[in-house]
Amino acid sequence: MSARTLTCKTLTCQVTAVEDLNPDVFKVTLAGRAEAMQHAPGQYLELMLDEATWVPFSIASCDRGDGTLELQIQHWPERDNSQRLRKLLQVANQLTVRLPSGDCVLDTQSERPLLLIAAGTGFAQMKAIVEAALRDQPTRPISLWWANREHRDLYAEDLACEWAQQYENVAFHAVTEFPLTEPLASGERIAHHQGRVDLVLESELSNAPVMPSDCDIYLSGSPGMVYACVDVLERMGVGNERMFSDVFAYAPRPH
Repeated sequence: MSARTLTCKTLTCQVTAVEDLNPDVFKVTLAGRAEAMQHAPGQYLELMLDEATWVPFSIASCDRGDGTLELQIQHWPERDNSQRLRKLLQVANQLTVRLPSGDCVLDTQSERPLLLIAAGTGFAQMKAIVEAALRDQPTRPISLWWANREHRDLYAEDLACEWAQQYENVAFHAVTEFPLTEPLASGERIAHHQGRVDLVLESELSNAPVMPSDCDIYLSGSPGMVYACVDVLERMGVGNERMFSDVFAYAPRPH
């Protein structure tokens, strides 16, 4: 399924579940017609707050074929749109969405190892990519790096550790600026690094068993975080044609 074969549609979805993943992030499950909800792994949707306000969110699940999908939403109490969305979800059992959007999608024609780098709820996009790769390319190597400020922000830590424990081709690297409050789950493909993600990548990837230049690299986070990581990767010889991020489209660097 190519992102380019899917037409963006506006539709009404049922809200089937809202669940807190930690004090700041919540999961929303939406359901609609299976055909209308189709999307490629890595794409996003836009959710309507009012006729003038559409808010983008990465789809945090690969296409399940049953018309359901998952979002992972950071709640920012100080931001007006975030407050409005939280209130809307408390009362609405339906939401209007536009989907799918975005060209930062998993290239299933490639067999290169995947290097996935996310910060915060950028994990949502990577979750969809991991799910699709494990389903459709079960032996493709996956190295997932997930950066957060502190341990409690690793809201899907159990899932990421489970992937690394269950699949020999998956490695999970948690990166936090502050020390862990307790150890991660044990596993030879599970590691923790303390520091800023671009600096950690600079020190760790130079000794990695697979060089970044041999990988397809997907990045998800703030423009500052993404471009800091891009700078590191370019110094390691990675070409722009193998790096993918929505940031390149909505916050391009000036030439």
